[in-house]
Amino acid sequence: MGTKDKEGFLKQFLVYALLICIGFIYIYPILHMISASFMTLDDLLDSSIKWLPSSLNFSNYKQAAASMDFWKSLLQSIIIAGIPTLCNLVSCSIVGYGLARFNFKGKAICMGIIILTFVLPSQVTMIPTYVLYSNMGILNTLWAFILPAILGQGINAPIFILIFWQFFRQIPKVLIEASKIDGAGYFESFYKVALPSAKPAFITVGLFSFVWYWNEAYLTNLYVHGVYGNSSWTTLVIQLQNFASNYSSYQQTSGASGGVATLNESISMAGTMLSILPLLLLYFVLQKQFVESIDRTGITGE
Repeated sequence: MGTKDKEGFLKQFLVYALLICIGFIYIYPILHMISASFMTLDDLLDSSIKWLPSSLNFSNYKQAAASMDFWKSLLQSIIIAGIPTLCNLVSCSIVGYGLARFNFKGKAICMGIIILTFVLPSQVTMIPTYVLYSNMGILNTLWAFILPAILGQGINAPIFILIFWQFFRQIPKVLIEASKIDGAGYFESFYKVALPSAKPAFITVGLFSFVWYWNEAYLTNLYVHGVYGNSSWTTLVIQLQNFASNYSSYQQTSGASGGVATLNESISMAGTMLSILPLLLLYFVLQKQFVESIDRTGITGE
């Protein structure tokens, strides 16, 4: 078991074995999805084939991408998730800085309201919000996501405000006071002193916000895409929800030229993989910065 200063072999073995088991539980569905997405229909029906397909069948991805209109949906997904995320970064950082640096009457009430709006389920405000957006004329447009994000009321914006509030509280007050002595105003102190130090908070909030907007299918379908699909805006997640009907339409338009198979598990898995691939690449590229940001902002779990 080792000593106080050095871990023994048995302890290390138990720790790593436990971590490997937990990691395998999390990664097993992804491995199964990747394996099944490359299988042919014969591989799916062959009980002897479990993990390794007999050959890499890239036609599954080709058919899934065509039925999902992948490139158009990908571009619109980036726009729908990216623009509100940028608005969240601006509005939530300003609100968080104000709560961290200024004392005013009713501050505790404001903090309580922010926490309450995060705890309150979105289903409670869904119908009133739908009616409000309809009266404002922004329903089935991108403004249904942009306008709330500008006002600090985007998807899960309260937790982003709390992240910035917690981070800006850690900045030494002497830096802000020194900037004021040098003649800097409130906004100049925020722009030149606070923001350069808040890179970890911005990375954390940006990634969380982008992923949540990307994965939000119900509200996107309700406010932006339209319940009856009467808007030109769509996302990969919505296309994946309607994958069966989209593939059926694709089969009808392309079946005459031959070579289009019926929908099976491999094609469905390929479509699922295409919908999460951009996020996997994003996490892979920003993994180091994301872990460091989580550590510096003090978040222990989502």
